[in-house]
Amino acid sequence: MTQDTPAPAAKPQPSKPQPSKPLPKVPEIPADLPVPQPPPGAKTRAKALMIQGTSSDVGKSLLVAGLCRAYQRRGLAVRPFKAQNMSNNAAVAVDSDAPPNPDGTFPHGEIGRAQALQARACKVPPSIDMNPVLLKPQTEIGAQVVLRGRVLGNCPAKVYHKMRHALMPSVLGSLERLRADADLVIVEGAGSGAEVYLRESDITNMRLAEKAELPVVFLSDIDRGGTMGALVGTHTLLRPEDNARVRGYLINKFRGDFSIFEPACATITARTGWPFLGVVRWFEGGSRLPAEDSLALERPAEPGAGDLRIAVPRLSRIANFDDIDPLAAEPGVSVSWVQPGAPIPKDTDVVILPGSKATRSDLEVLRREGWDVDILAHVRQGGRVVGLCAGYQMLGRVVRDPQGIEGPPGETPGLGLLDIETEIGGDKRLIDLAMHDAESGCPIHGYEMHMGRTTGAALARPWLRLSETPDGPARAEGAVSADGCVMGAYVHGLFGGDAFRAHWIGRMGGEAARLNYEQRVEDALDDLAAHIEANLDLDALLALAT
Repeated sequence: MTQDTPAPAAKPQPSKPQPSKPLPKVPEIPADLPVPQPPPGAKTRAKALMIQGTSSDVGKSLLVAGLCRAYQRRGLAVRPFKAQNMSNNAAVAVDSDAPPNPDGTFPHGEIGRAQALQARACKVPPSIDMNPVLLKPQTEIGAQVVLRGRVLGNCPAKVYHKMRHALMPSVLGSLERLRADADLVIVEGAGSGAEVYLRESDITNMRLAEKAELPVVFLSDIDRGGTMGALVGTHTLLRPEDNARVRGYLINKFRGDFSIFEPACATITARTGWPFLGVVRWFEGGSRLPAEDSLALERPAEPGAGDLRIAVPRLSRIANFDDIDPLAAEPGVSVSWVQPGAPIPKDTDVVILPGSKATRSDLEVLRREGWDVDILAHVRQGGRVVGLCAGYQMLGRVVRDPQGIEGPPGETPGLGLLDIETEIGGDKRLIDLAMHDAESGCPIHGYEMHMGRTTGAALARPWLRLSETPDGPARAEGAVSADGCVMGAYVHGLFGGDAFRAHWIGRMGGEAARLNYEQRVEDALDDLAAHIEANLDLDALLALAT
């Protein structure tokens, strides 16, 4: 063999099987976890009806909200229930199981905002029983698990799949508590009810229907197409005993002449044996109600024509993005959601950094998209920047997470626009706010929901000074830069108050309309209820509840 002759290729060796990585430790469920019980002296047990979907985003949450308001307007005491929700849009809710505060009020937990809106449709305060399990995604394969309003721990999906059967007693207990205090409970499933591979560990669809003996109505979204396949396929996949629980199906989001689709309904019923219970036509007023989750932000939306131009970067772990809804409702304001791959528009007047479930991770997203460069250039040119909750933390010099609560332990440089720094840790702060702001002279209705402590010199220039009464002792909240162009605070829901929103818009150089945002939401719920009553036979649906 000469020096130039290539050596013979090595004979391939059979690969050795790699040892599987051990699963992360499951967050411990306390052995003495109390199963919620109906209140003492409860004498009634409400009827219940379950709405399941043929897929995610078919409109279950909106339909349940509309049914809640429709039956409430008929004089029934109605409650919503969703055993498990996956969303970073959360709301504070009363935790009546916890010992009362010294002033007689109860502490708060957190539930999905969709269930909070449904509670509003019922005209009752939100309760942790309405959504006993909340999953808040933090990574592509893991989420923070919230059990009955309190953080249980962070959990990869594969681990949660193994542990969630242990949560069923809490789920059933919460449902029974609601049934002891109402005439009707409308139960919302999650995702698709046909995911039969999840059946053995399911706590929110057919296994819950079996355990709680719930009648089921399936909902399919015709706007996305494939309704016949979705319903017939669902029937094919379900067990015979699960099919026996199904009382019929509804078609949602229909546009046009329904008589054209009637032969399809005849085919669906012939193949499944499920009665057709009605069609809900497209509801134009849906945009006046908060969206359930960030799927709504992935759809292209045209910004408004207002003179005050606001840009909001679409963060990967965005949370509580309905903070922006009241601003988007203002005729004089144009809100643009900046999608990944797009720059922040140069004609922007205000950049708002919204909440996030993973502050450090989304700081990296800001830098990867080049939005940090856009924001710093925006500030150099005299533009305004506002941070809400995690967005407020991002405005500081650094965000530390030594315990790895939101991801791997470590620290990430912030944008350096406020002289503050944040350390993630401690108990989650959950507070419902109904206060007065001495800085603006406006009432503030909102809430706090965050982990971590923020310190720094910029706190000497607070954005808000909150007190229970206009003349009471005020506590400082948030921070403002020396030039007044950058501000942030931990308070969610700030812009829902008409007076404060008008004050802030004026401070940003815009002009607010005489908009009653809370009334706008109430009117939208009433319009939704009227729309559903006009489309469906509510007496027939109520007769299906057991």
